[in-house]
Amino acid sequence: MKSKMYLFLALLFFLFSSPLRAEETLTWQQCVSEARAAHPDLSTALALLQQAEADKRITGGALLPRLSMAVSSEESGTTAKGSTHSAAHSYSLTAQQLVYDGHKRSDMVASNREAIKGAQYNYDVVSADLRFALRSAFTQLLKAQELVGLAGEIADRRQKNVRLISLRYQGGREHIGSLRQAEADLAQAEFEVAQARRGLVLAQTTLASALGRDSHNPVRVKGKFEVRELSTSKPDLALLAKNNPLFQQLDAKSKAARFDLDAAKNAFSPELYLTSSLGRREVDSLPFNAVDWSAGLTLSVPIYEGGSGQARVSRAMAVVSQQNSQQKSGYLQIFTMLEESWKNFQDARQLVAVKKKFLEAAQERSTIANAQYSNGLVTFNDWVIIENNLVSAKKEFLNAGADLLIAEAQWIQAKGDGIDG
Repeated sequence: MKSKMYLFLALLFFLFSSPLRAEETLTWQQCVSEARAAHPDLSTALALLQQAEADKRITGGALLPRLSMAVSSEESGTTAKGSTHSAAHSYSLTAQQLVYDGHKRSDMVASNREAIKGAQYNYDVVSADLRFALRSAFTQLLKAQELVGLAGEIADRRQKNVRLISLRYQGGREHIGSLRQAEADLAQAEFEVAQARRGLVLAQTTLASALGRDSHNPVRVKGKFEVRELSTSKPDLALLAKNNPLFQQLDAKSKAARFDLDAAKNAFSPELYLTSSLGRREVDSLPFNAVDWSAGLTLSVPIYEGGSGQARVSRAMAVVSQQNSQQKSGYLQIFTMLEESWKNFQDARQLVAVKKKFLEAAQERSTIANAQYSNGLVTFNDWVIIENNLVSAKKEFLNAGADLLIAEAQWIQAKGDGIDG
């Protein structure tokens, strides 16, 4: 008796002391927070923004005074008869300030400022793309979870149908063809169960990648097939297109190209610098007894560069033309994308309501048909059509719900709303 009690206590200790690893469950907001903090695409976009800001500081540095300090020590002499030796030490501080360059560097700074805006809009574009990828992965996993349950439910229903028809066949009330059809439907249902489970694993992996995770452990999501966009009135697509971060990025690139063109034209302007220096010099071990200073202006005028300056202007003009064309093309593409995604979103919204009615009708017909088939009031062929319609209606309703979430995500992406939105 005691040995059994000890065994029971040991078993309880093992069960409660062993770490039980529960499957992780995530909400949509948890997914958003994790992806915002860890996804490498956002880190890359942020690094590009930081590079653009650094480029502006580098270019703007030419407009500020430049200070340099020089220290030198020199000894000289001869080994000939009556050798001599001398030493010289000096230090100096030199300052230089750009006074005028035809606004070339200020145009370059303005171009860098537009490049910073473009990098910020690029971050917003990446954020919008990431939100769509994350929402799609979240929806696919939510659908995969529901599909596993639905496939199991259908398989159970098919199994019951096989038992029913087998009994009717054994009683001489159904022929062998009906039994074989029911068995084939069961085999199809069992295949779909296995397929749904494999799809679940794939959806879990896809979501982990969308979250930016290195590990791909089993995970579940918690959510509903409901949308947050409740308005059905069509918005101003032209305004949305112009506010889209992709269009704003193209606009910033176009403005930057115009500033680059101005800078290229101003490269022919003279450059005027204010220079000054201050220092001391020691010779033959004499103390520093004098201060040397100088101040003046330096004028640099470009005369001939082998045609490279004119080539830079021509290239800058071509870049301006290219950016203007890309901006117009981008606007047209964004507008079309908005029109299409709005249409698909409204179609998906209405389709869910239609598929729900089909499902309700199929459920009612199935309930009636089951009772009629049990009493011999409908044939097998009529009954199995109604059963198949119910299975199809359940799948189509699930697909419509998932398609609605993805259509909403596409509409949000088309507007340019990012993962923070």
